[in-house]
Amino acid sequence: MSRHEPSAVRDKGILLVLGFVGFVTSFGAHVVAVNLPVYAKQVGAGLALIGALIAVYDFAEIFAKPVFGWIADRRGLKATMLVGIAFFSLASLAYLFVPPRMLIVIRFLQGLGAAALSITSAALVAEYFKERRGTAFGMYNALKGLGYILGPTIGGAIVWKLNFSMIFVASFAAGAIAFCFSLLLPGTSARSELADDDDFSPRQIIVALRQPRLAGWYGVIVVNMFMVGILFGFLPIYVNSLGYDQLKNGFVVAAATTSYLLIQPLAGYLADRVNPVWVVLVGLILSVLSIAVIPFTSGTVLLCAVVMGGVGVGSVWTNTDTVVSNIAEERHLAATLGAAGSFKELGDMLGPLCIGVLSQFWGLRLGFLVCAILGVFGIAVLRTSRN
Repeated sequence: MSRHEPSAVRDKGILLVLGFVGFVTSFGAHVVAVNLPVYAKQVGAGLALIGALIAVYDFAEIFAKPVFGWIADRRGLKATMLVGIAFFSLASLAYLFVPPRMLIVIRFLQGLGAAALSITSAALVAEYFKERRGTAFGMYNALKGLGYILGPTIGGAIVWKLNFSMIFVASFAAGAIAFCFSLLLPGTSARSELADDDDFSPRQIIVALRQPRLAGWYGVIVVNMFMVGILFGFLPIYVNSLGYDQLKNGFVVAAATTSYLLIQPLAGYLADRVNPVWVVLVGLILSVLSIAVIPFTSGTVLLCAVVMGGVGVGSVWTNTDTVVSNIAEERHLAATLGAAGSFKELGDMLGPLCIGVLSQFWGLRLGFLVCAILGVFGIAVLRTSRN
């Protein structure tokens, strides 16, 4: 991607590459997760192990994202991303050469690689698009989010036609393609411009985590991920409780996923033209209303509530990236986005767990309502954190 190419064409190419890199991590997570019941039958595993295999991917990312963000700030965003892609790809391929019961180790290693490539690709969006970050993050997150749709679809087809192990070949192939295209990306700031070697210490991770102006935003991120968890994780359970067949169930869930993906470019575009805080605030309000209404609806009203929820969480998701990158100190950009990514993974892991426990003992309606209350808390945090 030569710097002599027309700017618009170059920018689109950069976003497509970075979006595909982001796609690799969401694809890698879901292409495996949706097929774990098949794996469980093959090795005689129970539901607890399936849950652990899903959680370990997020668990690795929680701790690894700030570390790789710090490394990227010191050693270069592009170089760190390439290492992360290579690590993820090789970890995926390694499943073919280990006993099937080693899958939990493979998933942990995949999570480590995903942490590096995910956080550095997001940081590169902020680096390349300093003037139009909202629009850029909207497109990036929409492309990344395709993995949530294509992962289960492609993974299911692969397992149906071939076998479970071949989904790791697909993950390797996606990573290899992303690696090759990433080599074409323009260079970024040299390491010496980011910081001095004397400042090379893990304390920078703590700096990213403890920035006062970002504390409230980290809270908003966690709350939004709680709502993402209940919308995408527990909506199918509620729809099933209505007696809908799998076709109708899939249609309702697809409405949530599609609205979540499609709103992100528009939400990013709006954030570039108005204060992104207002876009996030509207998104939180829509999410709260949706989650509060869903357990009392069916039919067309349910579909409308689901679409509203997808629009809400998608608007918050993409614009928290924008706000955090705008607030972050330039020399700690990747580390700060890494910290924000860890809070995303924390909410993604703990949210469904907490709502699941509540629903188990007190029913789905209370689970949905508790998530709505958490959303109200997120709105309160946001109102006290505006800059």
